[in-house]
Amino acid sequence: MKIEEENKVYDEINVTPMLDIAYTLLIVFIVMTTASVQGITVNLPKASNAPSLAKPQTKAITVTADGTIFLDTYPVTMEQLESTLIQHKAVNPALPIVVKGDAAVQYASIVDVLALLGRLDITQIGLVTQNIVK
Repeated sequence: MKIEEENKVYDEINVTPMLDIAYTLLIVFIVMTTASVQGITVNLPKASNAPSLAKPQTKAITVTADGTIFLDTYPVTMEQLESTLIQHKAVNPALPIVVKGDAAVQYASIVDVLALLGRLDITQIGLVTQNIVK
């Protein structure tokens, strides 16, 4: 009976070794492809070891749903906002401003802020929005 088992014809192909080889080749190709992708070589300048003491130049104006105006994180009135922006513009004539308004805020509040920025001749203005992911 042992002889019959040795001469038995197999009707099925064992694909496990083939899958092992296929997965190994896939991993080799992925590693080789990511290793061969290189950027453009540039000679980067050296930074000093001194810590940077410069503050960010961009100012953020936020208008909340109840109409409160914030400059960066401090609540201000329109008069305070105007005087503070005049001071910042004297230091940096190309002062960039980012305006964030709550979706529920009255449109007139945002227009008042934009009109103030126009009177102060601040032209670098960004309006913050939120991406809608579908």
